[in-house]
Amino acid sequence: MAGRHTGFSLIELVVTLTIVSILASALIPLGQWSVKRQQEAELRQALRDIRSAIDMYKKAVEDGKVVVSAESSGYPPNLEVLANGMPDASSEKKRLIRFLRRLPRDPMFPEKGVPAQDTWGKRSYASPPDAPQAGADVFDVYSLSTGTGLNGIAYREW
Repeated sequence: MAGRHTGFSLIELVVTLTIVSILASALIPLGQWSVKRQQEAELRQALRDIRSAIDMYKKAVEDGKVVVSAESSGYPPNLEVLANGMPDASSEKKRLIRFLRRLPRDPMFPEKGVPAQDTWGKRSYASPPDAPQAGADVFDVYSLSTGTGLNGIAYREW
C-alpha cells in the first residue's frame, strides 16, 4: 500500500467540472432575471412617483396654490417644475411648493449621461392616449424603452 498514489482521477475531475458547468448555466439566467426584475420595480416606482407629483401639481392649481394662465390645462409645463418647485400663491412668505425631491431617471434608458427629464416620454393633455405626443404641458409620462417586461407588456405601455 505504500506505492499507492492519492488524488483525483481524470474521470472524477471531468464529472465534477460537468456538474459545476450545468449549475452555473442554470444560475446565470436567474441572475439576469433578478436584475431585470429590479429595474422593472424601479420603473414602476418612478412612474408612480412622477404621476403622483403631476396629480399633486394639478390639485395645487385647482386649490389656487399655483398660479397658471387662463388658457393653461393646469398640468405642469415640464417635469423640472415638479422637482424645482413653484411659488406658493397662498403664502405671503413666497415659499416654494415642491412635488418631488428629485426627478427620477427612467431605469430602462440606455444612456447614463442624459438628464433625468430627457429619459422620459411625455404626453400632453391634448394628445390621445394611443399616440402620446409632447406639447405645452405634461399630462403623463412613459418609458422610451422599446423593451418588453417580464409580464409581456411593453415598457412604454406601463
